[in-house]
Amino acid sequence: MVICGGLMLAMIFGLFGRLWGHDLAGVAQGLRWFVPVWAAVALVNMWVGVTRAGYSVAQEAPILAVVFLVPAALAALVIWQLGKA
Repeated sequence: MVICGGLMLAMIFGLFGRLWGHDLAGVAQGLRWFVPVWAAVALVNMWVGVTRAGYSVAQEAPILAVVFLVPAALAALVIWQLGKA
């Protein structure tokens, strides 16, 4: 569910980038802003898992990697594709 939320957030950032930039370069800029915001959200998710759910940092680290990397990698792929267009 967190990964799906990240993908939806990436789409929102891309949409706002399009609205503010009026072109595909704006979409790419919006997705560039998404990546650090998503990193913060993923770290908060890890913090909740460690402090509230009782997992150790070693148990949560692979989950953090997947939760962050899937939406961030898709955003990077879109940014890269828009740069080629």
